[in-house]
Amino acid sequence: MTFLHVLRLLSMVVWVGGLVFFAFVLAPVAFHVLPSTHEAGTVVGATLAVLNKLGHACGLAFLFATIAVWLRVNSKRRRLLRAEMLFVLLMIAATMYVQASIVPAMERDRIAAGGDVDAAAPDSPARLDFERLHPLSEKVEGAALFLGLGVVVMMGFEDDRIHAATAA
Repeated sequence: MTFLHVLRLLSMVVWVGGLVFFAFVLAPVAFHVLPSTHEAGTVVGATLAVLNKLGHACGLAFLFATIAVWLRVNSKRRRLLRAEMLFVLLMIAATMYVQASIVPAMERDRIAAGGDVDAAAPDSPARLDFERLHPLSEKVEGAALFLGLGVVVMMGFEDDRIHAATAA
């Protein structure tokens, strides 16, 4: 097994594993254990920011390693690599959209609601906008997770000739 293959695999394991852990362990536990949804949201939001930065680093590592593999294999072997790179670029774009657009808007709404969205009136514009944005952030992050799972599946279909071509 080559260094490039290990780097590509490790970057996807870390990123996709982090997304799975976040969605199915950290967020549900935070909202169940912490005394208020405000505190849980603070923990989840801060964790998501770190996870997305980690994901961007993993995505870039994956892309650089895949480009190096791309340069070493013939054109017949490149189709799967092209699809994997596209999926990773979409993952990076999705997480960047969440961090650069959705999260700041949710934070603006939280502040406009007095710091705690749950304490705001149910018909408050800030609360309504927050409640519109939250499911959108879940869907976009969920899309990144499914794209990552797609990359992992595609990597499983890579044949040994790709890995043999990258042996140092």
